Amino acid sequence: MADVANKYPENVPGKYYVDEQCIDCDLCRETAPANFKRNDDGGHSYVYKQAESPEEEALCKEAMEGCPVEAIGNDGA
Repeated sequence: MADVANKYPENVPGKYYVDEQCIDCDLCRETAPANFKRNDDGGHSYVYKQAESPEEEALCKEAMEGCPVEAIGNDGA
């Protein structure tokens, strides 16, 4: 389960975030490309835009549920 205490600093403020467990598998970026990007230097994903529509919310939730290492969190903020 993702840990808000270990989230990457480049995540934008909001309820979704990616933490240090990310293995750079690309699933979240393929599932919700409007919300997740890759940090090329660090080799991990991060949330660069929080969900702003029901469609984006559904895709972010799908990415979180599909993450193989549970590196995507939702702190409910």
